[in-house]
Amino acid sequence: MIGICYDVRERSRERSRARSRKENGLAMKKKNITIYDVARESSVSRQTVSRVINNRPDVARETRKRVLEVIERLEYQPSQLARSLSQGTSCTLGVVGYGIEYYGPSRTLSVIEKQANEHGYSLTLSLTHEPENININAFLNTLVSQHVDGIIWAVPQVGDNHEKFVNAINNLTIPVVCANMLPHETYSLIDTNNFDGGHMATQHLLEQGNRKIGIITGPMNWIASSQRYQGWKDALRFNDSIDDKDLIYEGDWSAASGYLGLLTLYEKNPDMDAVFACNDQMALGLLKATTELGVAVPDDLAVVGYDNIPESEFFSPPLTTVRQNFSKQGEEIVDEIERRIRERQEGKEDVPRSEFMKPKLIVRESSIRKR
Repeated sequence: MIGICYDVRERSRERSRARSRKENGLAMKKKNITIYDVARESSVSRQTVSRVINNRPDVARETRKRVLEVIERLEYQPSQLARSLSQGTSCTLGVVGYGIEYYGPSRTLSVIEKQANEHGYSLTLSLTHEPENININAFLNTLVSQHVDGIIWAVPQVGDNHEKFVNAINNLTIPVVCANMLPHETYSLIDTNNFDGGHMATQHLLEQGNRKIGIITGPMNWIASSQRYQGWKDALRFNDSIDDKDLIYEGDWSAASGYLGLLTLYEKNPDMDAVFACNDQMALGLLKATTELGVAVPDDLAVVGYDNIPESEFFSPPLTTVRQNFSKQGEEIVDEIERRIRERQEGKEDVPRSEFMKPKLIVRESSIRKR
């Protein structure tokens, strides 16, 4: 009889525990568990939870275990729809880009996609092939109609498209982060200091004893090209070196324009002792022209490029170049848009900011003369 009573009591307690678990589960579901809840319960950041969900390798084993246990206990469903409903957002970023055939833009967009995924966002990507004549309002209206939480504008400032862009985003109610533009109070800007890059490339050539230094620019109506040119010009004037219009050739970023640029500059300046090419593709074309002219690099002509594309180390000779940190830029762009979205959600003042990352000179054989 005692055993029977004990079994009855145990079954009653088990039914009570089951009801309690069910009620707790329903309460949690009603609460709409978010990634923030998981992060708080796990004592980690939201980004760490996102890395665990996406099975990223850069999470410590114990941390991963703890987060997965909390996800299971809270019955968290990390779907985009659930996040959208619980947070009142689309969890989507709109990106407008240009120039994926070039190393820099393609690398930046790739990192933006990866970093956005880590932050729990998907991307809506649109590409333009005419940055100077882009229909800015059409792109923006499409993204706004898709209820994106913020816009990343990775189209370079060319001609008068900057003024049109500023006017177009004036009445937007979502944050905008840009690259490759001049700073402005209406958006955040994350970019490389192109003036510094042009200056350090030219200064390096001057320090090697060169005095007549030509330049092959990109299209001069591009802000990045103009800034690199200004860095070249400033370094020459500061060192009382030759600054002559015959030392300037306007290219179009292609290897073919670098090839033609070197032939043109050498015809006008047979005593030119160095050249700064404003991207590595033009430097590649330049090196082909030196071979045809019988000009030895670096003994007769020192050369510096810009971008540090992966192939530049394998040019003949290996190319001295200016490295832009495209990975860091892409990460900072997403971090900035996420910061501004979060601060708006929390009712804080959303203040755009500008950051210019310092480039780095990568010295190789193309600019170092044999002593």
